Amino acid sequence: MLQIALNTEEQLLEDALLAFPDECCGFLFGTENGDERLLTDILVVHNSKDGDKRRRFEIAPRDYLKAERYADEKGLALLGVYHSHPNHPAVPSEHDRVAAQPFFSYVIVSVYGDTIADVRSWRLNDDQQFEEEKIGIDSIAESN
Repeated sequence: MLQIALNTEEQLLEDALLAFPDECCGFLFGTENGDERLLTDILVVHNSKDGDKRRRFEIAPRDYLKAERYADEKGLALLGVYHSHPNHPAVPSEHDRVAAQPFFSYVIVSVYGDTIADVRSWRLNDDQQFEEEKIGIDSIAESN
């Protein structure tokens, strides 16, 4: 299960709304204990996709390095990546699946205009297929 600190969820949703009609993207940070993950921080990055940013996102290699340094500096685990799906459900595409890494949580925010329709998280299983990861909102946890 992925627990998201309330203020971290607010930052994530704000990024999705500000980027609309393009896809936003960024990194997820926090702690984990077994199958339990607590998401306490995000790092917003620029969608570096050439072309149609309304249908795809891309994270530059330098931003991955930046995320790894950020995790080390904050003493947090890099838990995954988030992005938005403008005017589409929060369900990963085949493109999302092919680019995914086994360890990461992939949070997708569905945005329609100025409205958040849904927030869902996904992880790859042993067959390299996405399975939905339950999300809970933690109003007690604070981001760093």
